[in-house]
Amino acid sequence: MTHSMKGPRMLAALAIAVALAACNSPMPKSSTGVIPQNEREPAGADVHGAQAAIKELALPPQKPLTPNPEFARFPRYVGTLGGRQIEMKLGAKTDDPSGLHGEYRFAGSPNVILVAGDRDGDTLEIEESNDGTHITGNWVGKIAADGSLSGERMDPDDSNGQPFDLRPAVAGVKLPAMPPAGAAKAPPAPPAPSLEPAPPAPPKNAVGGTSNVIIGE
Repeated sequence: MTHSMKGPRMLAALAIAVALAACNSPMPKSSTGVIPQNEREPAGADVHGAQAAIKELALPPQKPLTPNPEFARFPRYVGTLGGRQIEMKLGAKTDDPSGLHGEYRFAGSPNVILVAGDRDGDTLEIEESNDGTHITGNWVGKIAADGSLSGERMDPDDSNGQPFDLRPAVAGVKLPAMPPAGAAKAPPAPPAPSLEPAPPAPPKNAVGGTSNVIIGE
């Protein structure tokens, strides 16, 4: 039985060897034995485009993002990131009570950067992505009682920290102009008058809360 199978196995092996030899055979030569110049492959040629494909996959995709209509109803914030003016639309996720997501853009830019994360009490932690795939930054800050947001935005490796300061904005209002450098802050507004009624004035000639005492001469 072993001997009877040896012949077919050898034939199969020879067929494979012939096929491999045909794949690796050199290019046909001319009558002089030299490959014509127009048939030579340049050194380092990428015949099947493999090297180009690898380089393309290694580069991060460049896909500028435009505003998402689903975020148009979210609360809008305006303020600064570092020294640049931004606006952000940030709202709660429908499937996660503590989750937040939205987008922000720099003033004058048609493209947006996505943000998503969580809030824990008054602590805000979100990540950003400028292409929807790669994380390009981390935001850590606080949510004040008046709804304003402040903290620091960092690169993915927690470097290059930049402060951010955002406040709620009325829908439809344009981004406010940046105040000039060194401008003095506006003085605080005077306290609002009390709405409690004033106590009644004491009766005339009252002494120590008693009104029936007559003061003699």
